Amino acid sequence: MTPRSSDLWFLPLGGCGEIGMNFNLYGHDGHWLIVDCGVTFERPSLLDPNNTGETRIEAADPKFIADRKDDIAGLIITHAHEDHIGAVPYLWDRLRCPVYATPFTAEILRRKLGDVGLVGAVPVHIIPVGGRHSVGPFDIEWLNLTHSIPEPSGILIRTPAGNVFHTADWKIDHQPVLGEPFDAEPFRRLADADITAMVCDSTNATLPGWSASEGDLYAGIQHYVKTAPGRVIVACFASNLARLLTLLRVARDTERSVVLLGRSLHNMLGAARSVGLWDDDSVLVRSRDMGYLPRDKTLVIATGSQGESRAALSRLAANTHPDMALDAGDRVIFSSKVIPGNESDIQRLVKRLQILNVEVIASETAEHPIHASGHPAQDELSVMYEWVKPQLAIPVHGEEKHMQANAAVAKASGVPRQLTGQNGDLFMLAPQRGVRRQVVKPGRVVIERQ
Repeated sequence: MTPRSSDLWFLPLGGCGEIGMNFNLYGHDGHWLIVDCGVTFERPSLLDPNNTGETRIEAADPKFIADRKDDIAGLIITHAHEDHIGAVPYLWDRLRCPVYATPFTAEILRRKLGDVGLVGAVPVHIIPVGGRHSVGPFDIEWLNLTHSIPEPSGILIRTPAGNVFHTADWKIDHQPVLGEPFDAEPFRRLADADITAMVCDSTNATLPGWSASEGDLYAGIQHYVKTAPGRVIVACFASNLARLLTLLRVARDTERSVVLLGRSLHNMLGAARSVGLWDDDSVLVRSRDMGYLPRDKTLVIATGSQGESRAALSRLAANTHPDMALDAGDRVIFSSKVIPGNESDIQRLVKRLQILNVEVIASETAEHPIHASGHPAQDELSVMYEWVKPQLAIPVHGEEKHMQANAAVAKASGVPRQLTGQNGDLFMLAPQRGVRRQVVKPGRVVIERQ
């Protein structure tokens, strides 16, 4: 199956009909462009008689494109979240293609490649934020967006057969705390770029209105830290460096010392510093020294908001962390949302914390806002569709209900046609438009067991 010069195809192998494990292919003129190469975390069902209790880290099965690796023009990583970048160190040997990323994303990838001994083996091309580069027959422009991690990019793919705007993950945030505020002008200009299709994030398409801004969270977080009588532990996503910056400012204003617990937090912060994205000069206390701090003057920022068994917060709840033990009256703040599929793990974690007489504050029930999603709600989707004016909308990055909601927003926003599908469906964008169902049988490969 080889695309001709008149063809423009979109073939998702992961991330379409699900949230996570993004792996997208674009075909044109005998070549394939890969956009993102991520993982998902698959927890075994309690009803499975073969359940070993292990969590599997899985990626989309790359067999279709690995069998055509000589035709791969390149792999573009839109941002450094695990569901977009996490499989690269494990699948690259089967793809053997150049990789393109902006500086922060490239730095995170470099560290991941180092973990598996591939530094220097993978050709990683660093593209400036907002840059433009030819990758085989594809003319690629990186469009700066806002999300819950530094340097998120939408990808404008130009070909003689047609043009695609691949949004990846995004939101409209005018106060992102870290990085540049959302700039609408580049997306308004896409209306004049004759966009054949917009392939769009559907994660929050069922939610009305607008997503909250990172800049709106300081007051709520400060309230819960300031009113805590003892030690405060905040669980958040390690990749959300804007949230980390907000927490550091809250700590400074409430006169608390800060301790980071979790390797991924230190890794993300180190990457941001190394590429010049981080200039906060807050002094962090080493975890082994936190026992010397007064409890009412301590703010701990920890990994493990999704109940991960090896993460810092789960180890604290199990009283197995080498540097700290929770005390009755400590306050744990979940500055995060529950990712679908993680409900039971988080419930077990909360119960363990409550047994220790630790107060738990969750973002879903908190009186004041302490978390903001990184994905667009319905009004943001509508505005983006009205700016870009694509001929065709293809919702991805969501389950069926999310993609159908996205398609409905696109239709109401004046997009002439909407196509929805699943992993393995071939979306033909030019010269004719339509979908061939299950051209490729989608599958998963296990990368690691935890």
